[in-house]
This record gives sequence, C-alpha cells and structure tokens, in this order.
Amino acid sequence: MVRLGQAGREGCLRVGFGVMDDRSYLGLDADQRALLGLVGEIAEREVAPHAAEWERSATFPRPAFEALGKAGLLGLVYPVEYGGAAQPAWVYVMVLEELSRALLSVGLGVSVQTLTIFPAFAYGTQEQRGQWMPPACAGEWIGSYCLSEPASGSDAASLRTRAARTGDGWVLNGTKAWVTHGGESDYYVVFARTDGEGAKGVSCFFVPARTPGVERASLERKMGMASSPTAQIVFDDAHVPPDHLIGREGEGFAIAMAALDGGRLGIAACSVGLAQAALDAAIAFAREREQFGRPVGSFQGVQFMLADMSTSVDAARALVHDAALRRDAGDPGAGVAAAKAKLFASDAAMRVTTDAVQVHGGYGYVEEFPAERYMREAKVLQIVEGTNQIQRMVIGRAITR
Repeated sequence: MVRLGQAGREGCLRVGFGVMDDRSYLGLDADQRALLGLVGEIAEREVAPHAAEWERSATFPRPAFEALGKAGLLGLVYPVEYGGAAQPAWVYVMVLEELSRALLSVGLGVSVQTLTIFPAFAYGTQEQRGQWMPPACAGEWIGSYCLSEPASGSDAASLRTRAARTGDGWVLNGTKAWVTHGGESDYYVVFARTDGEGAKGVSCFFVPARTPGVERASLERKMGMASSPTAQIVFDDAHVPPDHLIGREGEGFAIAMAALDGGRLGIAACSVGLAQAALDAAIAFAREREQFGRPVGSFQGVQFMLADMSTSVDAARALVHDAALRRDAGDPGAGVAAAKAKLFASDAAMRVTTDAVQVHGGYGYVEEFPAERYMREAKVLQIVEGTNQIQRMVIGRAITR
C-alpha cells in the first residue's frame, strides 16, 4: 500500500494553530490577542502532540487542564477576585474552539469545568464563591456536573436522586449517569430531590469527591472521546454539610437550566473547533494526495465538498459568536440563540467530519489519520447538553410563544 508523506499523518495535518488565523482579529484588544495566542501555544505544545495517544490509551488529560489552569484559562468568564479572567463570552468561545481543534476532550472538558463553576458563582454565598471557585479556576480541582440519571436524561425534572435533611446537613442517595470526568473529578455539582415531585422539588449541592459514600461505577465504553471518562456516580448515604447547599432549597432546577444556557454555548464552540480540525485535515490531504497525476484537491468534485465544509464551519462560527455577544449584552434571547448555535454547529460538525472522511477516501477509515476520530467524536455533540431534538423544542416554543 502506498503511503503518504509525513504531512498526511496525525499531528501534521493542521493548517496551523491559533483561532486567529485569518478570521477573528476584529474587535480584540491587545490583551485578548495575547490571551488567544497563549491558548494556541498551549494547544500546540501541551495538547495536540499527545491527542492521538491519549485517545488510544483512554488517558485523562489532567496535565492539559493543569497547564490551562496555571495560565488562567479555566475560569475565563468569572471575576478576577475568584481566580477568573473576567473575559466576555465571545472570547471564551474562541478559546473553546481552539482547544477543541487540538482535542475535543480538552475543549469540552473546559466547557464542563466552566459549567460546574457557574452555580456557585451565580447562586452561591460569598463564602462559597471564595472557597470553591479559586481552586476550580486554577485547575487544582476538576469538577463534574451531575444532572442526568439512568432513567432521566432529557426529562431532567423527573430525577430521583434524593437529599434528606439531617441534624447536621444533608444525606444524598441515588445514581447519576453520563457524568463527564466521572471518577477523575475532585468535586461534583449534584442536583437532587429535596421535596415532592417535578422541577420545584430539586435542589443543588456541592459534593467533594472524597466524601464517604460517593463512588464511581464502571466507565462507559464510548465510540469516541476515550480520553474524557464518562461514568455513573453512585451516592450511598453521602453526607454533606448544610453550607454545601447552593442557592435556596427547591431552586436547583432553575440553577440547572441557567447553567445549561452557558453549557450549550460551550458545546457549540467545541463543535466549531472540531469541524475546523476536520476541514484543516481534509484540505491538507487534498493538497498532498495525487490521483491521475495531480492533487485530488484540484478536482471540482473535491473542491465543492471542501467549499461546503468551509461554508458550514464559518456559518456555525457566526451563530456561536452571535449567541456569545447576546449573552454578554444580557439579551433575554441569549438562551434561545445558544440553542440555535448548539443545534446548527453540532449538526455541521457531524456533516463536516463525515465529509472529511470521504475526502480522505480509504485513508479516512484508518486510525493512522485523524479523520475517523473526528467523525466518531462529532456524534456526541448532537447529544450532550440537551439533544438537538430538545434544542428544536426550545427554539420552537420560543418563536411560537
């Protein structure tokens, strides 16, 4: 079998790191340009060279998160006083895009970390923010978001995990499912039922991973993102102090939904980054691979595929940036805009990665090239933080109200 040159191998297919390439300088001040340049350096130095091996060996990339934390990149949207960087959402989404372009597990992991910090920031007490946010923003603590359960995914309000009040706090019992970073986390943000049925009976808790009675069940065996562990987390008489309740009792479902508005925006940005990586790989391959005496990229059929892929990526990026700008402006429609961005960008990522495999031909189907991994990874983006069917429900209800 004829092999391609080194430019066709994993790690050398990228057109270049730095979301700045030729498309995102507008509107950035000097500090923001420097920040995004730093992200590109970390992605190129700390993530991309290890991406394939981390995925093959299902190794959790904690060193990458530690590097990002030390660089101040895990709490970008939160105030400086709590260890954040006080950056707007539209800068944050560019960071997620760049990291996902290097390895989706890292970009999505940063999105999840940001999601887990949100409840304490938006609903917690001053003491809770001061105690929990700095180590999470610094990467000293990695967190997980525990909302879904084996019997409640999209119907999150039907969750069954319970938190019973005791004389010295709360005792949690139940099982959470599809927990990103499950077993690797230092803390869990857990939504549990404290009263009655439905959304009004749910409360939110901060649960340290070392708490007795908190155990990880077996890891899920997934079609992609092997370096991002997903597991069920079991709470068996897990006791937490009274000050580990975030917000008011019964306010948990509102907290969960508010957090997911930001989470959807994060997944949309990750989708753009993954799609860009697939496009980069397809372009590099099409330039190098020759058939009939010339590069396959010179044939109209391949050019048209690449043109559609590039247009989809740019359209998805525009929706993501629009949603981020609306969030920064406090636009009441920001949540719906995030749902639209997540819907379109994740669907685009699935199409673009599938087409990237096609551009590669037989090489797209083997692990030596990253295209097949991108395609496997893309599928989960249409599912996490609310399936795309749920996004359509959110959008449809908003526009017909």
